[in-house]
Amino acid sequence: MLLVKKIISNISKILLILGFGYFFWLMLKITLEYIPFRKDVSFLMIKQTEVIERPEYLYFFYTHVYTSIFVLLSGFLAILRKDFRLKNFHKNAGKIYIFLILLFAAPSGIYMGIFANGGIYSKISFVILGCLWWFSTFKAYQFARQKKFKEHKQWMWRSFALTVSAITLRMWKVIIVYLFHPNPMDVYQIIAWMGWIPNIILIEYLITKKHL
Repeated sequence: MLLVKKIISNISKILLILGFGYFFWLMLKITLEYIPFRKDVSFLMIKQTEVIERPEYLYFFYTHVYTSIFVLLSGFLAILRKDFRLKNFHKNAGKIYIFLILLFAAPSGIYMGIFANGGIYSKISFVILGCLWWFSTFKAYQFARQKKFKEHKQWMWRSFALTVSAITLRMWKVIIVYLFHPNPMDVYQIIAWMGWIPNIILIEYLITKKHL
C-alpha cells in the first residue's frame, strides 16, 4: 500500500512538472513577443490610449511583463522545496521570487489593474489581486524571517496560487470564449475574477485539510 502511494505521489509530481513546463513555455512565448521594447505589439495594441496619454504606463507594463516570467519560474522552483544538489537553491529561489514580487511585479500589476479592460469590475478585481499578491508574499517573507516555516509554506502557496492566475486567467478565457462566445468586454470582466478566485479557494481548502 505504501509503495502504491509512493508511486502515485511520484507520478503526480512528474505530471505537475510537465504541466507547469508546458504552460511556462506558453507564457515565455507571450513574454518574448515584447522583446524588443515596443509600443505597438500584441496586448499594447488595445492599450494605445494609456500608452499615448500616460508615458509611465509602458514602464509599469514592461516591468510587470519582464519580471513576472521570472517570478513564475522561481516560485515554482521554490515550492518544489528541492535543492537539486545545489547549496541553498530552494532558499535562493524563494528570495528571488519574493524580491521580484514585492518590489516590481505586484506594484506594477496594481498600477496596471487601475487601467484594466472590462470596466470598473475588472479594475477592482485586478487591483485586489495585486494587493493580495503583495500581501501574501510579504507574509511568506515575514514568517520565513521568523523561522515559522509551516506558516511560511502556507503563505507561499497562497502567493503562488495568485502568481499562476496569469496562466489560469488565460485558460478560463479560452474555455469561456469557446463555449459561450461572449462579448470581449464581458470576457474581461469574467476572467478578471475567475483567474484567481478558484485558485485561492483551492489552496485554502488544501491548507484546511492539512495537505499543504
